[in-house]
Amino acid sequence: MLKIIIPTIMLLPTALLSPTKFLWTNTTSYSLLIALISLQWLTPSYLPHKNLTPWTGIDQTSSPLLTLSCWLLPLMILASQNHLQHEPSTRKRIFITTLIMVQPFIILAFSTTELMLFYIAFEATLIPTLILITRWGNQPERLSAGIYLLLYTLISSLPLLVTLLHLHTQTGTLYLPMIKLTPLIPSTNSWTTPLTSLALLLAFMVKAPLYGVHLWLPKAHVEAPIAGSMLLAALLLKLGGYGIMRITLLTNYSELLLYPFLILALWGALMTSSICLRQTDLKALIAYSSVSHMGLVIAAAMIQTLWSFSGAMILMISHGLTSSMLFCLANTNYERTHSRILLLTRGLQPLLPLMATWWFLANLTNMALPPTTNLMAELTIMISLFNWSPLTLLLTGTASFLTASYTLFMFLTTQRGPLPSHITTTQNSSTREHILMTLHILPLLLLILKPELIA
Repeated sequence: MLKIIIPTIMLLPTALLSPTKFLWTNTTSYSLLIALISLQWLTPSYLPHKNLTPWTGIDQTSSPLLTLSCWLLPLMILASQNHLQHEPSTRKRIFITTLIMVQPFIILAFSTTELMLFYIAFEATLIPTLILITRWGNQPERLSAGIYLLLYTLISSLPLLVTLLHLHTQTGTLYLPMIKLTPLIPSTNSWTTPLTSLALLLAFMVKAPLYGVHLWLPKAHVEAPIAGSMLLAALLLKLGGYGIMRITLLTNYSELLLYPFLILALWGALMTSSICLRQTDLKALIAYSSVSHMGLVIAAAMIQTLWSFSGAMILMISHGLTSSMLFCLANTNYERTHSRILLLTRGLQPLLPLMATWWFLANLTNMALPPTTNLMAELTIMISLFNWSPLTLLLTGTASFLTASYTLFMFLTTQRGPLPSHITTTQNSSTREHILMTLHILPLLLLILKPELIA
């Protein structure tokens, strides 16, 4: 564990002390090296925990997410180079430092076995994200987006803190392997048990986000710089899904609590997919599609079967890479046309033919075309939900049909059609952008060959 965390922390002096000429080269290559070392976490183990210490431990649930979070840091640095090129070197250093600061907290949150440390790491990721959105966002609305993010997260996570303290007084420990062995004392009041479960789950439902408490997400995505969008879509949303998977194993919650969450998650997948169909803003469209995909993850994590957990994990990893790639592609369009409105950025295929290929691949994975891991995940989740209740097939089936519809709509609008008259010159696509897209799509294509690494 330390052989990843210590090099990650040492990235901070690298970013602060590197000569300006080598700043991007040093930070990108060093973080890519850490990402390659982190691949050793993916080796399947039949033990419940690998490298178990009093604070951290890696099991099959956390290892894919840990590798994903290490893999995305170099990609975020790569994606940010263009829009920071005119800023003074001090601001570049502060930006890279802010990005690097999130990393140890995310690694801690995914690998910790102590619930209080998990809560601290879970909350600490909020601060660098907030700095990224409010300082490097594009529009003046970035402040309101930051306030939305802050309020939603803090209001929902206060009950979690109180419940964790209550849990500690009841069981005497917050160490995960111990809590599993300690039967929770059934309380005399019938209403406290569902309330405890609700308080434990609420913070993760907002982070995931569940439909109904998702309003902060499109705002934050639209206003964030590209690195902020990638961080939110690929990692911070997964903290929510991971938290739900961890907490549902601890508490025996009643079906009374299960139904509203499941209904909201599945109905949300349907509603946000419909919203995507009439969306004019490209980044908002990708943000709403994240809500619909995470709805399936929440539904799968709530029913707690082996198949559904496996499907939820594969979908989290696949969606992390796919949506991050889509945001990068949207950013390449934005950097050339300075607009996110779909009607003003259409018909770019003749100008950037190779970018159109990346768009095509990203959209195919987003709409879960066989043989991608997205399809494996969606099928696994649909089957486990159908097994739980056949009626869910109506919602999940319609949602996947709508996903295909809005993905095709997004591809056709951005790539085909007449070129708007105001676009007269565009810069060519650069090698940096192609490397960025390759590093996103390559893990997705390789995981098709061996999906059990993340299942």
